[in-house]
Amino acid sequence: MADIVLDLKGLLCPMPVVKLAQAMKKVPVGGIIEATATDPGVLADIPAWAKTSGNELVEIGRQDKLIRFVVKRTK
Repeated sequence: MADIVLDLKGLLCPMPVVKLAQAMKKVPVGGIIEATATDPGVLADIPAWAKTSGNELVEIGRQDKLIRFVVKRTK
């Protein structure tokens, strides 16, 4: 169960990452954020952000134009 659900549809790079980073500050360590986006750039941006920020990308997937990802706060 996600602590925060983000609707990032229609936002273009870098806004999905910016919004995710802002939301990550609002969840406790171990908290989960689930998000949906339409910018295909998130397929590369979110894994890169998770790696550099030290958070865990739990899941990422694409169905047609909709991209769904789940990130866990680890720091």
